[in-house]
Order: sequence, then structure tokens, then C-alpha cells
Amino acid sequence: MANIVAEIKNPIDAEMKLFEQKFYESMQSNVALLDKVTRFIVTTKGKQMRPMFVFLCAKLTGEVNEKSFRGASMIELIHTATLVHDDVVDESFKRRNFFSINALWKNKIAVLVGDYLLSKAVLLSTDHKDYDLLAVISRTIREMAEGELLQLEKARKLDITEDIYYEIIRQKTATLIAACCEIGVLSTSSDENLATKMREFGTYTGMAFQIKDDLFDYLTSNIIGKPVGIDIKEKKMTLPLIHALRTATEKDRSYYFNTIKRYNNDSKRVKELIEYVKKSGGLDYAIIKMKEYQQKAKDILEEFPESEAKKSLQLMLNYVIERKF
Repeated sequence: MANIVAEIKNPIDAEMKLFEQKFYESMQSNVALLDKVTRFIVTTKGKQMRPMFVFLCAKLTGEVNEKSFRGASMIELIHTATLVHDDVVDESFKRRNFFSINALWKNKIAVLVGDYLLSKAVLLSTDHKDYDLLAVISRTIREMAEGELLQLEKARKLDITEDIYYEIIRQKTATLIAACCEIGVLSTSSDENLATKMREFGTYTGMAFQIKDDLFDYLTSNIIGKPVGIDIKEKKMTLPLIHALRTATEKDRSYYFNTIKRYNNDSKRVKELIEYVKKSGGLDYAIIKMKEYQQKAKDILEEFPESEAKKSLQLMLNYVIERKF
């Protein structure tokens, strides 16, 4: 898998190396504590898939420039801010096998750091009069917050349908990948139709990405380090579970709803539910839907002429659903 990531990065290798430096600069402040935290964030970064989408989409439609770098920094600032805030909300003390910000510096500092990163993303666009990028990131921040709140509301009521699930993952996950692709195009082209088309590509890719993430909850000892059944314990109704309950008998549905509602911390009942979801075809159904979204994204890419950037985006689409973490 590491080889695939290296191959995807190949056309934008120089840009990604330069981006690391520019991203760190975009976070700097005059407050020593903030700089200490942001240094920690930079040293514990993930694969940086989102900036890769920005640069590849920029190369698909033109040449990477300073606006592309600003757009990639805005996206990564938003992404990092939401991870910091998520860890506070989820009371999570680990992130990518490192301690989370809230574990090291407590909740108050973590929330303020997240707020600071969001403000830096907005300032980066206004300082350079990138108002088209500002419109994209403002919409993205709003949708991500709405998606989180919708999921929290549904976790309380457990009345989530397949359509509501798609809306949650579109807002929570796909909207940020869509923004990456749209910003990549806007940094090199003034063609709004092209930007909209690539936003759709990003949405479909993000939907497939999140369904894959939700499948990990049912795979024993997955490499991502997320305990099996954690979504059930958090009362998150994901696609495999929604499908399994929809096709269940009244008796089974009532029993398993009770597991989610009252026995979500009973490891024996959670394991029993995981096995039921597998047996009833919940995983197979989710895989079919994931591949449908992947195909929609592939169809959009087919409209573009052959290039190194297009090849990398095709590889990225395969990586999204074949990854092991």
C-alpha cells in the first residue's frame, strides 16, 4: 500500500515536499504555546491525502501555483482543526498512535487550537483576496458541522435510514474531499463548470472512502488501530448495520436495536451483532454501494484527456476502497 501512495504522489512529489514547509508557516503565531502545539501537529501528520487531491486536480486542469498551495493549506488547516475538535467531542486520547492534543494539553487548549486553525484558514483566503476559495471553505465548514450534529441527533434516536446515512457521510467526510478537488481546479482555472464537475468527483470519492472506513468496524483487529465494534458502542448506525436491520425479522430487529440502545458496551452482545451483520449480507451490500460511488467518480475522470495527474487520481480511487487502514 505504501508503494501505491508513492506512485500516486509521483507527479506532485516536489509540490508535496514544498507544501510541508508552507503548511507549517501558515500555522505559525506569536504565542509560544500555540507554536509548541502546531509543531507537534506537523510531526504527527498523516498521509496528507487531501492536499494530494488539491495538487492533482490543479495539475489535471492547469499548473500548480501559489494559489494552489494556499488552497491546500486551507484544506489541511480545516481538516486538522476538525480532528482536534473531534478528539475533544469523542473524549479520545489517541490519534494515529500518538497522544491527541486534548490528552497532552487538556480540552480547553485543544478547542482553542482548533478555533485558531479555522481562523488561519479563513485569513489565508482573505489576506490574498481568494474569495472564491473562501466561499468553498465556508460552505465546507458549515456542512461538516451540520453532518456531525445530524449524526449526534440520530445516535440518540436511532431512527437513521439509508438516505440519512448518505447525507451524514456526504456532509461529514465527502464535503471536504469535494472541496479539495474544487479548490484545485479554481486555483488554475476560472471555469466554474469544471470546478463543479470536480467537486462531484470529490463527493463520490469521499462517499466511497467513508463507506470503506465504516466497513473497518466489522473487520477483526483492523490495522487502523480502531477497536472492532467501536461504531456500535458509540451508537453510530453505519450502512452495513442499517441494511442488516432493514432486512431483519421483527423479532431480530427488536433484539439488535436493544443491543445498540442498552447493551452497546456489552462486548458479547456487540460481537453477536457484528456476526449477524456479516451473516445477513450487510458488508456485501455496503461493498456494492461503495463500488457504485467509486464508478461514478471514475466516469467523471474518463472525460479528461490522459495525463500523469489523471493516472494518479485513478490510482487514488482504487486506493480509497482497497486500503487496509
